[in-house]
Amino acid sequence: MYTLILHIANQEAIKVDVEEIPKPTDQVIVGINPRDRKDKDLVWVEEGVTTIIMPWWRLNYVQVLPGAEQKDTFPELFRN
Repeated sequence: MYTLILHIANQEAIKVDVEEIPKPTDQVIVGINPRDRKDKDLVWVEEGVTTIIMPWWRLNYVQVLPGAEQKDTFPELFRN
């Protein structure tokens, strides 16, 4: 399971979980557990929705957050 940050054109970025990294040939990203960057519910998603389908043309770019096994290899930087 991977966590992606989707940077939507003219909108705040959101987080979704996906089974595999999207391929360049995919037309859409199917994400589960949609939430904002602070892991709170999205106001524009109806109550009870667990899966969203986002077309690529709505996205500026996608970030892939490190998984649990990657955090040991690539620790996040410490800031005060």
